Amino acid sequence: MKLVQLFRKRMKRKPVVAVIRLHGAIGTGGGIGGRTLSDVGTAQLIERAFASKRLSAVALSINSPGGSPAQSALIAARIRRLAAEKDVPVYAFCEDVAASGGYWLATAGDEIFADDNSIIGSIGVISASFGFQELIARHGIERRVYTAGEDKSMLDPFRPERAEDIERLKSLQRDIHDNFIAQVKGRRGARLADRDLFTGEVWVGARAQEVGLIDGVAHLVPKMKEVFGKDVAFRVSSPRRPLLSRLGAPGVSDLLAAVEERGQWQRWGL
Repeated sequence: MKLVQLFRKRMKRKPVVAVIRLHGAIGTGGGIGGRTLSDVGTAQLIERAFASKRLSAVALSINSPGGSPAQSALIAARIRRLAAEKDVPVYAFCEDVAASGGYWLATAGDEIFADDNSIIGSIGVISASFGFQELIARHGIERRVYTAGEDKSMLDPFRPERAEDIERLKSLQRDIHDNFIAQVKGRRGARLADRDLFTGEVWVGARAQEVGLIDGVAHLVPKMKEVFGKDVAFRVSSPRRPLLSRLGAPGVSDLLAAVEERGQWQRWGL
């Protein structure tokens, strides 16, 4: 009788939570040295996670300072499509940072959780560059640009700024910002506090819960055990490191991406 009970206990199907690790800056990525999160780079691991057998839920482990709005939207949309298709809930867990595009990824979750020290929010759009026109003029360098279309060289860093170029850029930013706001409002709904949360401001831990950007302070494993029982099984999917990095020889593009990503992390003191 004891052997039968032991056999039944072992044969009992445990609930499965597929964990998708979305760690890093968000960009077009790709290539042999790509380091950033992108739709094409994460598609396979997201599809694999939702294809898990006996799937009870998908948990997103997010640690991202943001990046490309388009790639953020594409990744989040893929997660939502598969969640609807498989009819499984999605939980998002923020680690150090889920800011800007990183928070866009978090909105793919039906519920969002964070650590007490997580940086959350930065719902805005930013563009930064340099102007080198005086530098090249001092060195006797002449900039030659030929275009078909007067706006083709908009905000060329080697030419003086034009007021119309700045206004055009701000118009583009407003459109993207509106899309970001629509995403947050569409996913968070009535949970959002009745105040302007879309100025680019950030909140930490429980403060983010107070304004409705997250649902609570919790960590992935204990929260999923609380929801699905202590016997829940975890299946983790994370992007593979670039080939050259795995061989211990990062390429030039890998090094450049690392420098750019480091700058995005340093913005948050990390």
